Amino acid sequence: MILANGTIYPSSEQSALLDGLKEFINATRMGEPLSVDTVIGAIDTLGRRMAAGEFDDLLRQFGVESLFSLGEQVRGSVRLLSREYLEYKVTTELGRDFFLPRDTRPMLGLSGVKTVPPPLGVLFHISVGNVDFLPAYTVVEGLLTGNINLLKLPQADNGLTLLALKTLVEIEPRLADFIYVFDTPSDDIAAMKKMAELADGIVVWGGDAAIRAARSLAAPGAKLIEWGHRLSFAYLSGNWRGQPEELTALADHLIRTEQLLCSSCQTIYIDTDSMEEMYDFCRIFLPYLQAARNGRPITEIGAAAGMTLKDYNDELEMILSGNSSVGENRAFRGRNCGLFAREDSELELSELYGRCLVKRLPRDRMMTVLRRQKGYLQTAGLLCDAEDDAILSERLLRCGVNRVTSLGHMSDHFAGESHDGEYSLRRYVRMANVEMRG
Repeated sequence: MILANGTIYPSSEQSALLDGLKEFINATRMGEPLSVDTVIGAIDTLGRRMAAGEFDDLLRQFGVESLFSLGEQVRGSVRLLSREYLEYKVTTELGRDFFLPRDTRPMLGLSGVKTVPPPLGVLFHISVGNVDFLPAYTVVEGLLTGNINLLKLPQADNGLTLLALKTLVEIEPRLADFIYVFDTPSDDIAAMKKMAELADGIVVWGGDAAIRAARSLAAPGAKLIEWGHRLSFAYLSGNWRGQPEELTALADHLIRTEQLLCSSCQTIYIDTDSMEEMYDFCRIFLPYLQAARNGRPITEIGAAAGMTLKDYNDELEMILSGNSSVGENRAFRGRNCGLFAREDSELELSELYGRCLVKRLPRDRMMTVLRRQKGYLQTAGLLCDAEDDAILSERLLRCGVNRVTSLGHMSDHFAGESHDGEYSLRRYVRMANVEMRG
């Protein structure tokens, strides 16, 4: 299905709609600009209606639980729609009164200049479907900065995005000409190119392959805004044994996110050179992980089946080899969860779903190891002695990490946070100057 100018169309109308879209977009850009207050008011209304359970039945039809029993990730997404959050976000990322023209008198050159902040114009969003509400939220950010938004739905989208954005237009009809949603398959290159040609900026979410594909679509002069996949990890130093609440929080984080988010822990690092200390951690931490899994059984059938087959295959290999380890690599298995101790120190993707890598990383080797993943580092969950907190936080930032949190807050959102080291709203606007004449 397609959403264009506030109307739902069948996918078969895509070609005709795209052919006429340039004319609609140009007319919108020459019309009244979109007010940030108008956008925030509409989004806040949508969030309050969702929080009140108005869409619970529809959410269940889309494979999402009732809002009151959704996981923390989805409830957090609803909080992101509140007026308080959005106003704080705009003020933090852009500053107060950002959208008001400002008169300046440059030190050199012209006697007077007016600085105005227009939107980029048209944003083409290529989203992913691994996080509920993300496709809709990337459009929200485009609206907050006054842009016209073309959204290509991810193939895994279940209809929730179209529902949310259609409802947003019904709440505030002035948004109709600023939101276009297409369920275009990723292999429909011709349609993707048409959307890209209309765009002043291409906002792409996904891995390296998606980013490379978006670069091939971008016309010269179009701004490419990449929100790629990232790697996050936990770093434990000092007296981690005496911190049961923090270990509980880490286990809950691993199971709660199933390690599917960019901010999810993929590798647990121990500040040691000792393999025995790493094994000791695995033995101590596994019961915490198992308790978290017992409280949150796997509901994804494919994931559960894959884990069962993997465990069975590993057991057969162990029986045939007569050994539970390969070199210094060892597995510490629970039921539908596990820890995998490794000799190397490379940061890499784990097996997901509560199956986490554990490695050694002495602090004096931190830069050497982590910089091999430069550009991919996102969140570090830090547990250390109080006297080392500032030192290790600074080291992690210097290595390229963009967020340092406690173990249980690695995937938590907060108002005013940066996204992969940048304020996203700043990437969706321009700064223009007009000479004050006469």
